[in-house]
Amino acid sequence: MAKFLLYRILQAIFVVIAVTLIVSFAIRLTGDPAVMLAQGAGSITEADLVKIREALGLNQSFLAQYLEFLRGLLVGDFGRSFMGGTPVSDLIGRALPATLALAFVSLLLSIVISIPLGIKAAVSRGKWPDQMIRIFSLIGLSFPNFWLAIMLVLLFSITFNLLPPSGMEGIASFIMPAATMAIILTATNVRLVRTTMLDTLRSQYIMVARAKGLSNNVVLYKHALRNCSIPLITYFGLQFGGLLGGIVVVERVFNWPGLGTLAFEAVSSRDYPVLQGVITVLSLMIISINLIVDIAYGLVDPRVRKE
Repeated sequence: MAKFLLYRILQAIFVVIAVTLIVSFAIRLTGDPAVMLAQGAGSITEADLVKIREALGLNQSFLAQYLEFLRGLLVGDFGRSFMGGTPVSDLIGRALPATLALAFVSLLLSIVISIPLGIKAAVSRGKWPDQMIRIFSLIGLSFPNFWLAIMLVLLFSITFNLLPPSGMEGIASFIMPAATMAIILTATNVRLVRTTMLDTLRSQYIMVARAKGLSNNVVLYKHALRNCSIPLITYFGLQFGGLLGGIVVVERVFNWPGLGTLAFEAVSSRDYPVLQGVITVLSLMIISINLIVDIAYGLVDPRVRKE
């Protein structure tokens, strides 16, 4: 187990270095933030631009800037925002809880719905419940998340005035953003649970459990679902990481004060430190989640530790 953990941790460190290097290089291709800052100052000379670049540290080589970023990363210092001078770690610290809360609620809601529906579809294979669940699953997969978010706002906020259209104020503000993400996730998760359960229900030990006279619920939820847990744990864990990176559009529609909104604003203003910090934090979280999933996978299935 120790060798397995060491290998996964070294692999994660390598990915972190690769991601931060690519991000640091890519965001510098978006334009010169000194020009963006100078636009609101009226007439400005090239000498003024040079001074701005020196003040922001943009006059250094890419390698020097990247090494400085790595040194700050080790102590949680992502520098200061170009637009206001606020420490990036403070901006991320304020936005991160909102993104985590929305992602967690969305995934939890999806799991609670998709597991019983997936099991029902598998048990009723070929019958009308299975057909209806699969049809609704396909419909859910067809909805773009931004379109679904806009429709929910039009329906529940503008037409019926039941829910707040934007912001993060109380439990009610979670309903539409979480529902938007959960509908898309559930459409995928139901199909996954159904397929995994169908494979498990064909297993010999399930037949033996039924032959012993165990109740249907015990066979399904204690034996079959438990043996389905390995691929489900893996997929749900990876899905949570994917949620963190793909929640930007939903946050913008609902004006959710999370990392997605912060990243969008940083792109608009070419705020390198903020954008770099947000992407790095999201990458670190996704990598950490994958590492936790790998460890959990190894604990559940000892065979994985030998790979």
